[in-house]
Amino acid sequence: MSPIILLLLALALGLAGWLAARARAWSFQRSSANGRIASRPTYHAWYVALWIVIPVTLFITVWGILSPQLVTQSVLATPAASELPAFGFKRQAILSDARAVATGAAQGVFNPEARAFIGPYRDAISYYGTIGLVVTLVIAFLAGAFAFLRLKPDFAARNRVEKIVMAVLLLASLVAILTTLGIIVSLVFETVRFFGMVNPIDFLFGTQWGPDPMSSPDSPDPSRYGAIPLFWGTIYIGAIIAMIVAIPLGLMSAIYLTQYARPSWRRWLKPMLEILAGVPTVVYGYFAALTVAPAIRDVALSAGISNASSESALAAGLVMGVMIIPFVSSMADDSIAAVPSAMRDGSLAMGATTSETIRKVLVPAALPGIVAGVMLAISRAIGETMIVVMAAGAAANLTANPLEAMTTVTFQIVAMLTGEGSFDHPATLSAFALGFVLFLVTLALNFFALRVVKRFREAYE
Repeated sequence: MSPIILLLLALALGLAGWLAARARAWSFQRSSANGRIASRPTYHAWYVALWIVIPVTLFITVWGILSPQLVTQSVLATPAASELPAFGFKRQAILSDARAVATGAAQGVFNPEARAFIGPYRDAISYYGTIGLVVTLVIAFLAGAFAFLRLKPDFAARNRVEKIVMAVLLLASLVAILTTLGIIVSLVFETVRFFGMVNPIDFLFGTQWGPDPMSSPDSPDPSRYGAIPLFWGTIYIGAIIAMIVAIPLGLMSAIYLTQYARPSWRRWLKPMLEILAGVPTVVYGYFAALTVAPAIRDVALSAGISNASSESALAAGLVMGVMIIPFVSSMADDSIAAVPSAMRDGSLAMGATTSETIRKVLVPAALPGIVAGVMLAISRAIGETMIVVMAAGAAANLTANPLEAMTTVTFQIVAMLTGEGSFDHPATLSAFALGFVLFLVTLALNFFALRVVKRFREAYE
């Protein structure tokens, strides 16, 4: 049975428990001598409902992970499984075809060998679906009965419900922490494996990048794993060219919207500016590859630069800068608008012009938010992939010429992890090392932003 159906069943059972517990609490209130009970009927209802829904939901989550494996093992235990290939892509394709037909996701099979497994799959899915349904009902009944029997006039249901809600909120807050921890552990583990094959010094300070996934993994060439060109391309495109575009335009647009624009103009301009953040990056990539890059090449050729390429760091950086303007503009807008009006009025009253007030009062006072927006924009830019793939090229060049093709860390991560490369090969593992370095750089940027924000917030509060 589908986990969605089981989840809907859990919600229905929780609703039934909610109604039954609420009716029982009302009966307590009517039979009480003074008409008062320790908690309101609603809290009694939520206590029983949570006791039903939470255990059942946990079981459905675990069962949704285990049941597909149990179904596959049951099918592989049938006599027909002896005709399957021992391992490989064809074996998985046959089983996937049979499962798709058995679940109704497909009308027919691509591999004729899969027909023999449609029946076993249907039987196994029905069998384990019945088990899941029965266990769901049993858990709901036992948990609901346990909670329902605890209801009494003096039962502090409110305190119990608040503790349960607090535990759920704590678990939700831990999801981000645990996810980050999982990412760090996986990156560190694979990075250590890579550094066991390639010297970290050669990786971090080498100037030639050209891993060969087809070479022998036992004797990799360290000279082909120098990541300096990738780091330089990432910084040059995402943190230099893009920021030269995004910071001035974003900051000036924020100043105009908060200090000069009429309310009617602001109501239109601010949403139009923030639309840029909602445009898919692949659209920016097409725009960079089909419009901006050819235009830059034509201008360079007309200026006498013969080696101008249709793939360039300048094209990717310009479009990336336009993409991240809303990150700088929105944070700067909110920060400038949050500066107390008394500071602005006091400056104007002392004879300062509007531009002087902006430069010497508003911008310094709003600097924490502006810096936070810039750091967020830089983190977004150095993690961008699609624009680089479509406009900057794949060449790992260590050059300061913005008209030449360059590549970035994120592009190489995609290139190394796609295809048929083995995860025991240093070329594939190098993607994890690149990701770990990129993670450390982003973390350092965040720490830097926090230090700047803290320092200037103390100065202006």
